[in-house]
Amino acid sequence: MIGYGFMGAAHSQGWRVAPRFFDLPADPTMAVVVGRNPDAVSAAARKWGWDEAATDWREVIARDDIDVVDIVTPGDTHAEIAIAALEAGKHVLCEKPLANSVAEAEAMTDAAARAAEKGVRSMVGFTYRRVPAATFARDLVAAGRLGEIRQVRAAYRQDWLMDAEAPLTWRMQKDRAGSGSLGDIGAHAIDLSEYITGLRLGSVSGILDTIVAERPLLAEGVGLSGTASSERGAVTVDDIALFAGRYGGSGTGYAPLGTFEATRFATGRKNALTVEVSGSLGAIAFNLERMNELEFYDAMLPATEQGFRTILVTEHDHPYLAPWWPPGHMLGYEHGFSHQVVDFVTAIADGSQPEPSFADGLHIQRVLDAVERSSQDGSAWTSTD
Repeated sequence: MIGYGFMGAAHSQGWRVAPRFFDLPADPTMAVVVGRNPDAVSAAARKWGWDEAATDWREVIARDDIDVVDIVTPGDTHAEIAIAALEAGKHVLCEKPLANSVAEAEAMTDAAARAAEKGVRSMVGFTYRRVPAATFARDLVAAGRLGEIRQVRAAYRQDWLMDAEAPLTWRMQKDRAGSGSLGDIGAHAIDLSEYITGLRLGSVSGILDTIVAERPLLAEGVGLSGTASSERGAVTVDDIALFAGRYGGSGTGYAPLGTFEATRFATGRKNALTVEVSGSLGAIAFNLERMNELEFYDAMLPATEQGFRTILVTEHDHPYLAPWWPPGHMLGYEHGFSHQVVDFVTAIADGSQPEPSFADGLHIQRVLDAVERSSQDGSAWTSTD
């Protein structure tokens, strides 16, 4: 695993726990975690259960005992690391968004296609697909329980940047992160809406805005939780993204509309990833802040019985649930990363393409780029092609 921050902890949890609950076709060994700071990465290795720590990812990728490379670094390093790993014959799991630009994502997807011809697999980490309630929502749509899809509403709302004096980090710098709320969390709303509906966005119209233009720099030599200095730096990414999108490929002659919001200034919303899909026969509503529940509306019931009902998604017949706890015992944020490991390792063992693929990640990158271009140009509609 290359990188050891917030996502490093989550991915480590997934690699460590998945083999202990699921019968995997191969047994992953947590061989080495890589980071630039030798003391910090060594501490991460001890804490999370990696056999060793290293500071040079190129040397690690060249090792014969490494079969899989898991990339959890900031977006500006994804392309270089992923392409090198694929060319070295390593299977690659890369955190979202796939890259910081369409050009980088295209290069990564091309490398993935070449590697796939040699049996080397790659996947992008849109982990919320693997929250059982979200997967079950997809299953209901695929089974036709909603009928014709007519409208989608998706949002990802957080409030962790509400304090205007919160320090400037890499997530607020375009050269490191690529974009702000749009790519960091909006990418999840886009992907999850497409995953649940089975449709893809073909055009978008949107606007981006930066609410706090400057923030204090971190004092030299301290981590993200350290004190801010008196110096300030420019925020070069968006704080809020609002856009509409037109889906294609419904097969019914109607291309549904979707509305999207991504913000890190939604006061009181901590991790509210929501997707609501309205169809001719029913509707579903998912909220990550209530991740063990799915709201379902069956329009085929008598009018006297209609209304959204809450399904507790904890039964062993629900997706991913059988190996875990007795029905009614809740899962948490970390379990999606275990499910990600299960799907990735299973696909590698089967010789199949894990999903979402780098090509799927490239599509999301094109949507993000189209939203940004629409905002810059004031365009009514911008194609995602």
